[in-house]
Amino acid sequence: MTNIQRARAVFESLMMLLGVAILLVVPDQGYRIIAAILSVVLIVTGIRYLIFYFSMARNMVDGKLPLFYGIIALDLGLFAYTLQDIPPIYIVLYLLITHLFSGVIDVLRALEARRMGSRWRLNMAIGAANVLLAFACGFCLHRLSLLTYVYAAGLTYSACLRMAQAFRRSAIIYIP
Repeated sequence: MTNIQRARAVFESLMMLLGVAILLVVPDQGYRIIAAILSVVLIVTGIRYLIFYFSMARNMVDGKLPLFYGIIALDLGLFAYTLQDIPPIYIVLYLLITHLFSGVIDVLRALEARRMGSRWRLNMAIGAANVLLAFACGFCLHRLSLLTYVYAAGLTYSACLRMAQAFRRSAIIYIP
């Protein structure tokens, strides 16, 4: 992991902890704030991928992947932005689906890393935490206050694991 990737992981962890603080301070409107932040992040990520595609990636092998990532991220960001005026249960479902998807991706990456013989346990813990968070929150959808605390606890755990992953030593393989 490079220093820029470490800094990005620490920044993401701190943003997750900021989201936890927002949820605990303003439990009724916290989901709307987090959905707004998520929509801005997805829109910026989508635009960044599209700029990368049009400036460099269209001339590369598999250069269309950044185009697809950019379109999907931009679409999801705009969709999250439109969720601001609907009941909170739909915002919560959207956040839970994104955590479930992220957890499944992390678990699949960990399984692939295990097959390759590299470090996989921390990635598996992060993915399992996101999947368990989504299922735990899915069972308490009827009580928004309980859901807020369960989601905040899961987000705290996930942020701490990502922070630990950022400060973990990474092995560098040199090929002579």
